[in-house]
Amino acid sequence: MPDGGAHAHVGARDPVRDGVVHGLVRDHFAAFVERVQEDGRSLPRYVVAEFEAYLRCGVLACVFMRARCAGCGHDRLVAFSCKHRGVCSSCGGRRMSETAARQCDRVLPAAPYRQWVLSLPWELRLPVARDPALLNAVSRVFFEELRAWLRASAEPVPGARVEAAAVTFVQRFGLRHAHPVR
Repeated sequence: MPDGGAHAHVGARDPVRDGVVHGLVRDHFAAFVERVQEDGRSLPRYVVAEFEAYLRCGVLACVFMRARCAGCGHDRLVAFSCKHRGVCSSCGGRRMSETAARQCDRVLPAAPYRQWVLSLPWELRLPVARDPALLNAVSRVFFEELRAWLRASAEPVPGARVEAAAVTFVQRFGLRHAHPVR
């Protein structure tokens, strides 16, 4: 979006414009933390820090830098981002896009790809999330079975070797109950 001239728009995002979630967190998170403490419990420090960073993300009043065009001297204030992944959709989305671009541009060879998703039953999700060795074992079994199926399904090509590889991204979230679309 042009900014009065040839300068691209750079600057603070508008947390209020960014949606309902920011408004809910801004208006209710402090009361939620107090309520949890009144019940004799507490949220983990990293959870509180994640939400506090989210509320400061992209807000000029919190922290910013000044960028100046060397050509014309035009100044722009640029708000800092939180760079967190958990709550902030802006920073999480940017990181996801950057990771995908890096994989496509610098890591993966030019070849056909297929995405496979392994969704675990709820009873297994917490044990797998808590135990990295178990997560590794489950991922390995999934990949080995998938690779065997792909090799068996591939049409034979004389002199060609059928091989499969995997890049794994673990996501530890999901809906407890799926609701049908009406």
